[in-house]
Amino acid sequence: MLYEGAKYIWKNLNYYLYSFLFCGIVCLLGELILDNTKLTPGHITSLFVSLGALLSYFNIYPWFVENVGVASSVPITSFGNLLYQACLEGFHTKGVLGMFTNLLTTTSVGISASVIFAFLV
Repeated sequence: MLYEGAKYIWKNLNYYLYSFLFCGIVCLLGELILDNTKLTPGHITSLFVSLGALLSYFNIYPWFVENVGVASSVPITSFGNLLYQACLEGFHTKGVLGMFTNLLTTTSVGISASVIFAFLV
C-alpha cells in the first residue's frame, strides 16, 4: 500500500514542482516590486490582475493552466485570466453587451467572496 502511494507521488513530482515554482515566482515578483518601488499592495494587485488578462490575451496563461495545473488558479493573476476569458466568451455569444453580462455571471462568486471576507476581517 505504501509503495503505491510513493509511486503516485513520484509520477506526479513534476506537477508538484511546477506548481510550487509558478506560485513562488508570482510571490517573488510581488515582493520584488513591493520592496524596490513605491507601489502599494493595491497597485501590485491591480498590476497582477492586468498581467493575468494580458497573458491570457496572448494565449500564454492557458498554457500555464494546462501545464502547471491547479497552482495557476491560486494567484491573483488567475482572476485577470478569468475576467478576460469571461469577456471573450460573452462577446462571442451575445456581442458587446454579453461582455458585461457574462463577466458578472462568471466572476460573481469570487467578487461576492471578496466582499464578504472584507467585512469579516
